[in-house]
Amino acid sequence: MPSQTDIETKGVSHAKSSPTSTRDHLVDVGLALMRKQGYGATGLQEILQAAGVPKGSFYHHFASKEEFTAAVIERYFTRASEFAQRHLLEDKDHPPLRRLRRYFEALVKTAGQSAPLPGCLLGDLSLEVADASPLLQRHLSDSFTGWQSGVGMVLLEAVERGELPKSTKVESLAGFILNSWEGALRRSQADKSDAPLKDFLHFVFDDLMVA
Repeated sequence: MPSQTDIETKGVSHAKSSPTSTRDHLVDVGLALMRKQGYGATGLQEILQAAGVPKGSFYHHFASKEEFTAAVIERYFTRASEFAQRHLLEDKDHPPLRRLRRYFEALVKTAGQSAPLPGCLLGDLSLEVADASPLLQRHLSDSFTGWQSGVGMVLLEAVERGELPKSTKVESLAGFILNSWEGALRRSQADKSDAPLKDFLHFVFDDLMVA
C-alpha cells in the first residue's frame, strides 16, 4: 500500500501530456481521484477534465470505465509493491520479523487516521465493485494474492533464520496477517481511530509471532 505522496501525481492538473504518456497520465489521474472519492463518485467527465484530455483519447486506450479501473488497480498495486520492496526486501539491516513490523508501522502512518487519505484502495474497491464486476474482482483478488506472496517471502525468511517454527504454514499465516490488517483498517475508518491498527501490531507481532 503506497503512501499518499506515492499515489498523488503531478498529472492531476490541466497540464497537457504527450501522446506517448496519455494512457499513463489518465491512469494516474484516475488513481488519485478514485483514492479520494471512490469508483462510483468518480465520473468520466471529471477524469477527463482533471487530465486535460478529450474523450476520444480516453476511448483510444480504454473500452470502458471498468477496463480503465482495472488499469488503476494495477497501477496502485505496482506502487504498493514498490513500497513493500523498500521496507521488506531491500532492508537487510534488520531481521525479517522486525522488517515486517516496521512495514506495517509505516502503513499505519500512510493509511491510518493521521494520513492525508486513510484506508486502502484495494479494500475500498473490494467492497464497492467486486460483486458487480468479475473483471475488477479478478484484478483485486490478484492484487491481494501478490501482496500476500510478498509478506509470505519475509515469513519464509523468518522460518529459515529460526525466528518462526519450522512447522509454520507461511502462506496461510501471510494471508491471516493481511486479512487481519484489512479488517483492522476498516474498523479504524469506522471508529476514526488508530486503536484497531495498534491492536493489530500488538497481537500479531507481540503475541502471535513470538518464537
